[in-house]
Formats: sequence, C-alpha cells, structure tokens
Amino acid sequence: MAERSVTLEKTLRALLDDKKYQTLKDILVTLEPADIAAVFSELDKERVPLLFRLLPKEAAAETFAELEPEWQELLIRGLSDKELREIINELYVDDAADLIEEMPANVVKRILSQADPQMRREINEILRFPEDSAGSIMTTEYVSLRPSMTIAEAIQRIRATGVDKETIYTCYVTQERKLIGTVSVKDMLLQADDQTPVSAIMDENVISVNTLTDQETVAQTLSKYNFIALPVVDQDGRMVGIVTFDDAIDVLVEETTEDIEKMAGMLPSEKTYLRSNAWDLFLHRIPWLALLMVSATFTGMIITGFESALAAQVVLTAFIPMLMDTGGNSGSQASVTIIRALSLGELEFSDAPKVVWKEIQTAVLCGIALAGLCFVKIMLVDRMLLGNTDISTLTAFVVCFTMAVTVLIAKLVGCTLPMAAKRIGFDPAVMASPFITTIVDALSLLVYFGIASALLF
Repeated sequence: MAERSVTLEKTLRALLDDKKYQTLKDILVTLEPADIAAVFSELDKERVPLLFRLLPKEAAAETFAELEPEWQELLIRGLSDKELREIINELYVDDAADLIEEMPANVVKRILSQADPQMRREINEILRFPEDSAGSIMTTEYVSLRPSMTIAEAIQRIRATGVDKETIYTCYVTQERKLIGTVSVKDMLLQADDQTPVSAIMDENVISVNTLTDQETVAQTLSKYNFIALPVVDQDGRMVGIVTFDDAIDVLVEETTEDIEKMAGMLPSEKTYLRSNAWDLFLHRIPWLALLMVSATFTGMIITGFESALAAQVVLTAFIPMLMDTGGNSGSQASVTIIRALSLGELEFSDAPKVVWKEIQTAVLCGIALAGLCFVKIMLVDRMLLGNTDISTLTAFVVCFTMAVTVLIAKLVGCTLPMAAKRIGFDPAVMASPFITTIVDALSLLVYFGIASALLF
C-alpha cells in the first residue's frame, strides 16, 4: 500500500506539472476517499486545493472527512463560500460536528455560517453532549419507520430519504419518537409481502445505549453484537441518533492509543506523531518522567539504609539489577494483562479474588522456574566461570529465594493496582509499567535486604 501511494503521488505530481487536469480527475474518481486523503497529505500544500476542486461534490465531501484537521483548515481557508457550503452540507452530521470541534473559533464561525439551518441545529444537538459520550459520536441521520406502515410504504420511505442517511440496512421503528423496534431491509425484502405491516416483522428486543453512555462502552457493545449501527436514546427512551461501526472503530483506535500512551508513562495526545513537534512531545512526557525520577528516591533511601550490610557482603550488590528488573518485568506482565481485560470488559472488580488466586498460582510457577534457573546461573557462571569466590551456596540461595518472593509480590501488585484504580474511578492504564515498576523496585529491595539480613548477617 505504501509503494502504491508513493507511485500515485509521483503520477499526480507529474500530471499537475503538465496541467493534464482531465486525466487527474479520471484517476481521482477511481480512488477511495481515504486513499485520496492519504495522497493529499503527502503533496505540497499549494497543490491540494487544485486537486480537491477536481473531485465530484460527494467524493470531495467524503475525502474532506478523511483529512487531518490541519489539511481541512487549509482547504476551508482556500474555498469560496459556495464551495464550502457544498462540502459542509454533503457531510454527515457526526463528521461535521467532529470538524467543528477541531477547528479554531474563526474557522468554526465561517463553517456554521455556510451550513444550512437544519445542519446547524443537528450539529449543536451533538455538541451539547459530554465529550467521549455516545451523544458526542452519534449521527442523527437514520431511517425511522412507523409500526403501522406496510412494507411497501417503508421501502418507499427508504427510497425517498435514504440517500441522505449514513446507513439504511437497519431501520428503526418509533412511535411518538420512542424506539420500539428494529427491522432490516433484508427482512423486508425477503420475509414479508408488500402489505405486511412493519410491526409484524420488527424485532422488539432492541439493544440501545443512552446519550451519556461512555463511547468505549458503545464501541464494545457494537463489537459484542456485531451490529452495523447502534441506536442512541435519551433519558426518556426517545431515539435521537445512531452510532455506526466506522465511528466505533475510530473510538477503539483512539482509546487503545490513549491506553498505550498512559501505560508507557506519557500524557495522552490528540495529535498524531508527525503532527506533534518536539515541544508537544516534551510536555506530554516530562510530567511522568519527573514523577518517576522523584519516586526513585525511595529506592535510594532503601539502599542507603542497608549500606552497612552491603559493605559486609559487597557481592550482594551485583544481583540488585537482576532482581529489580525481574520484579518490574513480572509486575508489568500482570498489569498489562489485567488492564487489557478491564478495557475489553472481561473483568470486573468482583472478579478480584479469582484474579489474585490465578496470579498467585502463576507467580509460584514462574518464581520456582526463575529461582532454579538463577541458582544454576549463579553457581556456574558467576562462581565457576567468572571465578567469583565470594559467592557461597547460601548467598546464591538468598538471591534465588528473593527472586521467587519478588515475582510473587510483583504479580500481586501488578494485578491488584489496576483493578483498584478502576474501582475508585481512575483509568487502570495509569497503573501500568512505569508506576508499578517503581513500586516493585522498592519492595524487591526491602525483601532482598530483609532476607539477606536474616540469613547472612
């Protein structure tokens, strides 16, 4: 795909240089909007408005919706009022609302001035809902049918209004705006004759979400039931819109990216990497780096507290990095597994006892295996091959026993902290690798020096 994009970009550049506009238009109309947007983002900014004007009106609107905000702003500033009006009124309402949220105030004012009154009302309706809620990502463009309609009347309504709807495969049956059922076009065409009422074939077991439902929950519901679209109702059960699967995919990508950033010890960013400058990256990375650096003070205090013991058994110092790294890695494994399960809705806080017991069993198995491997490594490599005669069998036992205990503690910390965070309303992703590693480092040192003090001194 990347090679194809580069070849296409070169072709378009050459045709632009030769001013072969009809050939350019013939090529562009064969491409998907997402592919056109990808090519536009690689071209010189002064060339994009010209190419954009070669697109048919509907294709131009679809391509516009696929562009990054900076390219959308560039086009908006270069389009005439008439051109902008055509684009805005061709957009689906949810795409128009997303556009409004991304643009600066002066651009938003111009966009709204060119949108027709109905579009403005629908955009304002979506924008009044909280960010990251079902209401904020829904579209109000769906096919609504009455239960008393015949199949013939329903199909006629779809033909009359469906061209402006985001999806027509699933239609929603409402009575006084209350959602009472759903019916698919497939069922209307294959399971009933023209005079059958819609109420006779509609599915009354409707799965819907509230306007205030979290967008991640909405996306998970769509994924769980394999729906093309999910109806959204208000507090009184009145239907106000739908969330389509393409919007759900965008939500999942956004939420997964946010979780990965948090798990890596960064503040979430709304910009892509290439759109972010060095200052943006600095601002998103420095808070966690500073916090983790300060928190490492506790590790230093523990080592300082056992300074006299380390002076008596200097050989113990050599194994500190191995124990801390193993503990951090063990905790990270558990935390990442639990955080992912929580984000997918596979775990609840009530599952904590099962999770803890399973992690204890896993930790025991891992601890025994690592301790045995560590003992062999210490005796063969450190003592025999490297000739470190200060290492005794008892010293090796202390290190290996600490290894097993550290793995157990790390697994318990790694599984319980994310669940506790979820319980009190924090994002579990915050309790990920950097944070857990810092805690486990301190605990592993306390265990190490505690065991060493008991057995060696």
